[in-house]
Parts: sequence; C-alpha cells; structure tokens
Amino acid sequence: MREEFIDAVRRVVAMVPAGSAVAYSDISDLLQQGGPRQIGRVMARHSEGLCWWRVLRASGEAPAGHELEAFRLYRAEKTPLRGEVERFDRSGEGRWRVDFPTARWAPSAADFDAVDAIADELRAHLEAPGQVVE
Repeated sequence: MREEFIDAVRRVVAMVPAGSAVAYSDISDLLQQGGPRQIGRVMARHSEGLCWWRVLRASGEAPAGHELEAFRLYRAEKTPLRGEVERFDRSGEGRWRVDFPTARWAPSAADFDAVDAIADELRAHLEAPGQVVE
C-alpha cells in the first residue's frame, strides 16, 4: 500500500473530533481514493497514535476485537451510543453500537477545505508520471 495513501488516511482520521465517528466508506469518499476495505487495512496496520475507535463500520459496531476498549473510549468522549449501553456498562454484557445518525462527523467548511487539500495532494502523488496506483 502506498505511503502517500496511508498518510492521507491518517491525516483525515486525525481530524475527527472527540464524540464523533466516521465510517470507513466516509474516509474513502472524502479522499476519493480506495474503498472501505483499503481504509480498514490502513486502520488495522497503521493506526498507532490515532483515534482508531472513531473509525468503524457504517453499522456503528466497534472495531472487532476492541469492543471493550472502544466502549470505554466512547463513554469517556460522550459518543452517542444505542442499545444495551447501561447493561454493558455494568456487566460487560449486552449489545450496543455507536448511534451513527447522531455521532457521524459533519465536517465544517474549513474541515472540507483541509480534506480537499489532502485529497489533492494524494491525487497528485498517485498521478505523477511513473507512479503505479494500487
């Protein structure tokens, strides 16, 4: 996977504010590159130092294998959740998910400008002569 793509994904993820969430597909749409699986691959391998819990499936389910840690982070950030939240909070049992319609990141005009600059920079790297797009 191209380092420029990884960097672009990481830069967009870093913009997502506390208490908000984005789907893998949101990031690929914003960058106009890759797809949800490619974003997921970047997050699985290159998310150190990032707010990884804010990037999830469009269903609102926490990243697989990280549900308990993600739940604690969502609660600390007051991310809107739905389902058996209080039960899970008490006992670690019960189904819950991020309330995506409420929690989904709504970038400001300035955020869109920043994302567009990241996407343009990525596109320029990928379209440079001699570059192979993966």
